[in-house]
Amino acid sequence: MKIKTWQIIVVIICIILGTLLHFTYDWSGRNLLVSLFSAVNESTWEHLKLVFMPMTLMAIIGFFIIGRKNKNYWTSQALAIIVAMGFITVFFYTYTGIIGTNYAILDISSFIISIILGEYVAYQILISKTDYKAEIISIVLIISLLLSFAVYTINPPKIQYFKDPTTGKYGI
Repeated sequence: MKIKTWQIIVVIICIILGTLLHFTYDWSGRNLLVSLFSAVNESTWEHLKLVFMPMTLMAIIGFFIIGRKNKNYWTSQALAIIVAMGFITVFFYTYTGIIGTNYAILDISSFIISIILGEYVAYQILISKTDYKAEIISIVLIISLLLSFAVYTINPPKIQYFKDPTTGKYGI
C-alpha cells in the first residue's frame, strides 16, 4: 500500500474513533477499563485521549502494513502524536484565553485539524530520505504517554489542565 493512501485512511479512521471515544466511557456504564482509553470528563487532558488512542492504535496496525519497510516509522508516529496533542493544547488555550470561553465548533475543528496535521507530519517523515535514528526513543515516548493517560485518569494532578471545566472535578 502507498504511504499517502495509508495516511488518508488513518486520518479518516482516527477522526471516527476519536469521536466515538468521547462517548464510550458513559456508554460503558463508566467502566474503569474503558476509562483508560476514553475521555472521562471535559478536561483538556482527557480530550487528548481522543487523538492519542486512535493514532496509537493506527500506528500499531500501520507498522504491519507500511512500517516494517521504513526506518523512520516509529519516529514519524511519535512526532505525529506530539504535534496533534500539542496543536489541540495550544489552540484551545490560545483561543479561550483571547475569547474568554470555549466553543464546541472550534474544539471539534481543532480535533480534526490536529489529526490531519499530525498525520501530515508523519507522512513527510515517512517519505523523507533522512534517517532520524530515534526509533527506540519514539517507542518509549509512546509507551510513556500511554501509561501517563492511565495513571492521570485515575489520579490526576490538581491543576487546570486536568480539571473538568463543567463539573470542577478531576479524573474519574
